[in-house]
Amino acid sequence: MSTAADLSHDKLEQRSFPARLWSWRYIVLRRLVQLGILMLFFGTAHWAWEYPAKTPLLTGNLSASEFIGMVPMADPFATLQIFLTGHVLQGKVILGSAIVLGFYLLLGGRVFCAWVCPVNMVTDLAGWLRARLPIPAMFHVNRNIRYFVLAASLVLSALTGLAAFEWVSPVGMMHREIIFGFGAGIMALAAIFLFDLLILKNGWCGHLCPLGAFWSLVGRTAQVRVRYDKDSCTHCGECAKVCPEPQVLNLKHLERTGVVDSGECSNCGRCTPLCPEGSLAFDLRLLIRKPGADKSVSARRTK
Repeated sequence: MSTAADLSHDKLEQRSFPARLWSWRYIVLRRLVQLGILMLFFGTAHWAWEYPAKTPLLTGNLSASEFIGMVPMADPFATLQIFLTGHVLQGKVILGSAIVLGFYLLLGGRVFCAWVCPVNMVTDLAGWLRARLPIPAMFHVNRNIRYFVLAASLVLSALTGLAAFEWVSPVGMMHREIIFGFGAGIMALAAIFLFDLLILKNGWCGHLCPLGAFWSLVGRTAQVRVRYDKDSCTHCGECAKVCPEPQVLNLKHLERTGVVDSGECSNCGRCTPLCPEGSLAFDLRLLIRKPGADKSVSARRTK
């Protein structure tokens, strides 16, 4: 007897190539955004891209940068570490942190992880290969360990007087390797790739990265969310198979809330186009009605 999961899998396998290509749209868009941001840095550094004339287009790096000489941007987590070291923060850094933090408070905290962070391309490749190779799970680690790494980074910054995570951040390493040429940092990226491929599925981004943990806390207020329709869902499990943070797709919780509201969701868009029933889709939190809300309103009106 066929199960709902088997039937849903068959539907996915029977899709035409254009339909499959459409289902990859968010992956393609994420890569365009990630590579596009890196290209802006690269073009400004090597080809003197300017806009307007004599104004560098995008300078700096993913920790602190300036767009067209007018818009400062700074990583709030890096800024917090520097603040804890006892250094006095410049007004431009504080403004840049506020701009970036405000953007992700509205759009979604972990959107940075899936749509901007270049290390995501490395870990996604490891995850893609792991799903296609007979590599067993060596062990399991609680995903909450990233919050302990986050706390440790802040404590070490305060104790040592150095921005602890920034010294070893693979995000900064990969940015420097791409913009200024490959060096010793490639070894750290290779280690992350092999760790995710051979040792722990979604090991770095899903279990250890303190920057991801920071954005998970910020992401709780995100307005762009994945809406869930329990009436059309067949519980096939296809969404959880592709999700790098499958714990956010707890169906019992989703049936009560009607939305993936966990800050650990990165809005990567993997689940929405692959859902054979269309039960998952991006929407604005303000427009998502909680299941049973209409019934509650009707019940009050009839009293």
